[in-house]
Amino acid sequence: MTTLIDTRDLTLAYHGRTVLRDVNLSLAPGEIVTIVGPNGSGKSSLIRALIGALPPAQGHVTRKRGLKIGYVPQSLAIDPTLPLTVARFLNLPRRIGAGRVAEALRQAGVPDLAQHQMTALSGGQFQRVLLARALLSEPDILILDEATQGLDQPGAAQFYRQIEAVRRQKGCAVLMVSHDLHVVMAASDRVLCLNGHICCEGTPEIVASAPEYRALFGTGTQGALALYRHEHTHSHGPDCDHDHGHEAAE
Repeated sequence: MTTLIDTRDLTLAYHGRTVLRDVNLSLAPGEIVTIVGPNGSGKSSLIRALIGALPPAQGHVTRKRGLKIGYVPQSLAIDPTLPLTVARFLNLPRRIGAGRVAEALRQAGVPDLAQHQMTALSGGQFQRVLLARALLSEPDILILDEATQGLDQPGAAQFYRQIEAVRRQKGCAVLMVSHDLHVVMAASDRVLCLNGHICCEGTPEIVASAPEYRALFGTGTQGALALYRHEHTHSHGPDCDHDHGHEAAE
């Protein structure tokens, strides 16, 4: 199987201080991989290195030739006095046409927002529009860096379900950085737990029961993971009473 991105013995540093060391990671087409970890664990640094914005201190990053990356950030500042519709926003910096705008919004789960003002959108709608923008490049991999920051837990769960739908429809890989442990774990094929290095990795069930993960986040996630999978299987929303006590953000 062709690897989209591959790292070997990757070490990253800021101003001479090592923030992440000896990371070996491969991303395959179509898989959903989530990166979790406490503040300062190196999550955002790893994302920056994967997209080429942060050079390795040691080791290397290899990307498939011609790799197309769609990126969904935590947030995007828009001048509240600027009249800007969703359609116009998606046509910046170059015009792409109404048909492609409509298709991207449909894929992002918000087909009726084209003529809405960007400043009038809810937090969840805004993130769906950023997702639509990322999909316009027909990416091989979608990278989401804390893309549900500021959304409540049901809103975050709905967003991740949309990501799962995108993966099914488009066949692209997905790499997510998230603090929404309870919901994002259930949406993942594979989880990497960082704390200056990869301290554990594997399926959500394996990681949730790993001693290294429990030392960082406690044991509350595993029960919520099972409950979420049950709810998801029956097409209901997530349990809004999930414990928020073990969530972490970078």
